Amino acid sequence: MPTVQAERLREIAVKLLMGGGAGREEAETVSRHCVGANLAGHDSHGIIQIPTYIDRVKRGHIVPGAPFDIVRETPTTTVVDGNWGYGYVVSERAMQMTIDKAETYSVAAATVFRQSHVGRVADYPLMAARAGMIGIMTADSGRAAKAVVPFGGREPRLGTNPICIAMPSNLEAPIFIDMATSAVAAGKLGVAVARGSSIPEGWLIDKDGNPSTDPADLRQGGAMLPLGGPEGHKGYGLSVMIEIFSGILTGLGFGHDPSGRHNDGCFMAAFKVEAFRPLDDFKKEVTEFAQYLKSSKPAKGFTEVFYPGEPEHMKEQQLLKDGIDVEDATWSKLVELAQEYGVADELGMS
Repeated sequence: MPTVQAERLREIAVKLLMGGGAGREEAETVSRHCVGANLAGHDSHGIIQIPTYIDRVKRGHIVPGAPFDIVRETPTTTVVDGNWGYGYVVSERAMQMTIDKAETYSVAAATVFRQSHVGRVADYPLMAARAGMIGIMTADSGRAAKAVVPFGGREPRLGTNPICIAMPSNLEAPIFIDMATSAVAAGKLGVAVARGSSIPEGWLIDKDGNPSTDPADLRQGGAMLPLGGPEGHKGYGLSVMIEIFSGILTGLGFGHDPSGRHNDGCFMAAFKVEAFRPLDDFKKEVTEFAQYLKSSKPAKGFTEVFYPGEPEHMKEQQLLKDGIDVEDATWSKLVELAQEYGVADELGMS
């Protein structure tokens, strides 16, 4: 398993995406988000996705350079048709528009449809947090293939349906929650398959509805469980609401169509803190709150209490220094693509 520095990994991703038809600017955007996910410890949304995206371009499921169309708009809302462009590019632009509107009108929201995978949902609310706002985003895949069973069911009906909320603060690491409403993000099963490792019980059932620790069972008719284990009705209920926000409100609809094109529908919102109280006071109190949480004595088996978002920051600092481990199966695919596009020598991958 090679260990690669983040800067080199970004360069590799840019060259391969450009070989697959992306313009430099959008390739750099996709690369930045993917390697950023690796740095946060979320390898499921990292460099492992690049071969998948290029394959989707070849099949016409992603359209490099796609137009960004605003199909409905008010001073505080926007409806965006991404025309099957790279989700990172489309959603980043949509969130920036939402932040700009909230700067003027205090609150703003947007929905986005017909775009490809948006990756790590946290990337977009964190844009709002850096602008002194509270950011929220939810995502769903519309009528595409589903992988998660409803609580009490054994057939997939829902996506992994992630949600992120990010808050501005004075903390070194941003404070946010970013989670799937399934027991685990689907991409983590892909990483487990690539690494030949098993998964914990409680993530997956096989095609017969039995608990499974084999990540390959997902592609053999199995399905993922909702967040919460025995209390899975909570994750299930939250997932349903996110599907309504990101699937029905966006106009994507719902359902399970295994032949469907991957289509991340998103709802996003930004709230200007200054509309509610002075931003400096808010950031100071959020910082004190996080420190108050950390002051708790650790329970048995723990060495420290972290606030939400802190472990990702610590992971990033470590990996920026030590480099990112890339599983052999993924590295082999990257090398094959570099050879296909004639950039293997240039990237030192021959």
